[in-house]
Amino acid sequence: MTSSETRDARQPRVGLFATCLVDLFRPSVGFASVKLLQDAGCEVHVPVAQTCCGQPAYNTGDRADTREIAMQVIEAFEGFDFIVAPSGSCAAMLKKHYPGLFAGDAAWEDRAQRFSQKCHELISFLTDVMMVRTTGASLNAKITYHDSCSGLRELGIQEQPRKLLANVSGLELREMKDSDVCCGFGGTFCIKYSDISNAIVTKKVGNIDASGAGMLLAGDVGCLMNMAGKLKRQGSSVEVRHVAEVLAGMTSQPPIAGSGK
Repeated sequence: MTSSETRDARQPRVGLFATCLVDLFRPSVGFASVKLLQDAGCEVHVPVAQTCCGQPAYNTGDRADTREIAMQVIEAFEGFDFIVAPSGSCAAMLKKHYPGLFAGDAAWEDRAQRFSQKCHELISFLTDVMMVRTTGASLNAKITYHDSCSGLRELGIQEQPRKLLANVSGLELREMKDSDVCCGFGGTFCIKYSDISNAIVTKKVGNIDASGAGMLLAGDVGCLMNMAGKLKRQGSSVEVRHVAEVLAGMTSQPPIAGSGK
């Protein structure tokens, strides 16, 4: 009898879509995601064949290459009960935009639609699907939370992280002004329109500092790197971390260092 036949039939098989930025810049978010999913009762797999979700190509209008990338991702993950990503941006790409890439394609349209229905952002999956109410974490810190655009506007993620953070022992949430306003990252946006991006993130970090929090959390590494870079350049002492690291009790790693000029 194989191990898959002997596992608990109630345990959902989850494919973790690690994301490029987590893989290359913040692997600790991937480890925290695995811990949170396993603690929630999931059997977690990280397919080695996974690649980028295709969002950079998609955002620049290259639909042909995006389709090729999407096909590889679907083939690598469609055998799982759920596909979970620690990023609202990547999760939205998988869930909201993949079906449209194959509209009218007899061989792929239904396949992409079935795949997209199984895709979730990490924190919303924990709260809305696995019904997790607490992760048992503790951290004595005053934090503020940034709502990343894709997670908020495409997937409706706003209350889910706050519900879990409210049950972290010792944690105090200090809401910043305009927490739901863009940080200026926007993937390729910050490269194409760097001056506008800088103006946006300047306002954002002003609100972060004004909150009085000593730590900034969010659910997307790209946004966090963008804000961390600006905070550092302005001499702020605010630590920057992915929300999964706090919820998993894995904050021993140095905070996110940031990027940009």
